[in-house]
Amino acid sequence: MVAELVLYERRGLEEGVFTEVVVWRVPRPLRGSKHPFKYRLALVERGRCVLRYDNEAGKGDHRHVGELEEPYEFSTVEVLVEQFLSDVKKWR
Repeated sequence: MVAELVLYERRGLEEGVFTEVVVWRVPRPLRGSKHPFKYRLALVERGRCVLRYDNEAGKGDHRHVGELEEPYEFSTVEVLVEQFLSDVKKWR
């Protein structure tokens, strides 16, 4: 099985500000994760990523809020998107 795109959405919020949500189902969990998803959810303001949830191989699930990086507890894709959008609302 190859990676399968589950969700892709890019939404402009205002001039120079957008969110991008990308979720893939992968054949096996990435190193550091316990689920079959690879994801990247980002809020970008004027060319700078100010909020991001992702799970790169080896680092596992985590989020970046400004300059801070912290672990993230993944449960489902739906909860991931809901928490990201809640953080976007708080950031803005």
